[in-house]
Amino acid sequence: MYRQGDVLIVPVTEEQLPEGAGDLPQQPRDPRGRLVLALGEVTGHAHAVVGPGALRREPGPFGAAWLHLPDGGRVVHEEHAPIPLPKGWYRVVRQREYTPGAVRVVAD
Repeated sequence: MYRQGDVLIVPVTEEQLPEGAGDLPQQPRDPRGRLVLALGEVTGHAHAVVGPGALRREPGPFGAAWLHLPDGGRVVHEEHAPIPLPKGWYRVVRQREYTPGAVRVVAD
């Protein structure tokens, strides 16, 4: 497993992918050509992946995200050291927090 800030990246085998995960809509790259895993609402910084690959998300704020890196890649962020990722599939999990009356994704 890999963690960068409030983002957890868990390697999964193709057999562990839920049915239809590979058919989810592919997320577009940002203007810098990165796959953004999480965007900081306060700072504008992003946890992002550089390199070839695809990011697919289930709908909704708590929907799972699935990252496919056919050649590997690197997770980058303006305030963290880069993390190299080997080729393969990953589940991307955003940290959540409880506030009275709600559960929400952690705001960076």
